[in-house]
Amino acid sequence: MSSISIDASQHAPSGSREQWSTRAVFLVAGLAMAAWAPLVPFAKDRVGVEEGAFGVLLLCLGLGSILAMPVTGILASRHGCRRVTACATVVLAAAVPLLAIADTVVALALSLALFGASVGTLDVAMNIQAVMVEKDSGRNMMSGFHGLFSVGGIFGAGGVSLLLATGLSPLNATFIVSAMLLLLLLASWKGLLPYGNRDEAGTPAFVMPRGIVLLIGLLCFLVFLGEGAVLDWSAIFLIGAHGVEETQAGFGYTLFAVAMAIGRLFGDHLVKAMGGTRIVVLGGALGALGFCLAVFAPTQPLAFAGFLLVGLGASNIVPVFFTAAGEQKRMPQSLAIAAITTMGYAGILVGPAAIGFVGQHWSLATGFILVAIGLAFVAITGPIASRRG
Repeated sequence: MSSISIDASQHAPSGSREQWSTRAVFLVAGLAMAAWAPLVPFAKDRVGVEEGAFGVLLLCLGLGSILAMPVTGILASRHGCRRVTACATVVLAAAVPLLAIADTVVALALSLALFGASVGTLDVAMNIQAVMVEKDSGRNMMSGFHGLFSVGGIFGAGGVSLLLATGLSPLNATFIVSAMLLLLLLASWKGLLPYGNRDEAGTPAFVMPRGIVLLIGLLCFLVFLGEGAVLDWSAIFLIGAHGVEETQAGFGYTLFAVAMAIGRLFGDHLVKAMGGTRIVVLGGALGALGFCLAVFAPTQPLAFAGFLLVGLGASNIVPVFFTAAGEQKRMPQSLAIAAITTMGYAGILVGPAAIGFVGQHWSLATGFILVAIGLAFVAITGPIASRRG
């Protein structure tokens, strides 16, 4: 092992300060990620490309995340969550304004890749910290942490939209976002863990995902695929299948996002009362039911309600799986979380494209039914992955 590795056993268990810092970092990630959404039309106009070419550009964000995530587990083990989180946040604060000024295809591609890599790095580091902080607390906290990510998303998208509506330029709006990210980092600094593993002083540089970790990663892939399907295709589906007006079609995702945020904020109490296994089974079943309702609903309100059910069902499945990843013994937890996060994000990256392929050759309804089958599979096999949750 490298001589710069940090011996976590020298540190006392985390407490309330570390808990609040973890919440702040999840808020940072959600805020930064969602701030990009209102900037998309401006970026597309600056580079002057059609929808197809712009869609390829957007892949750079996901690819940046996918490439950075596996490395983050190693970096956190060797340098600690504090250093990795701080570096990722500083780079993220610098990358956000680049998204507002990039005016060529190459510049936007590089900016998106940098943005995606920093978000991916932060995502893994904060979940590694969250697993250790939750374990030290002796109570369920993971859903609440992820709930702050959802809250950050609401503030990020809504806040930037409001700033732009007041006439502020995209660049100045991103400066405000960057300042908020850095302020939150400073406020959380003392509570960020200086280590990345609690009991694993001999963490190897790489371990191939296997056993329970591979299963958890696959199930997270299916859940994230469902989230990506709602994000990218719900509006188009509502317009084509249910005759919803274009100006109202976005409320499908809005209901999904609000339901997910509420579900996660109350999720820790639900997990404590019901247990992680029941949460996964009921969540997967509810998500599958939601997609089926959206497809077969005889009225528009019921179709919208379907996406609300998907949000409620999916809200706490991934937090339960992260808790299980922190308790399994097949892999060092930092590497396990990095692997699971990478596989999950692959669902967001690859899934919507696959659904688009199905929609082109058959129908979006068929794609949604396949996603529903995937969530039913999560409900059936989830107890194996979450048995320690």
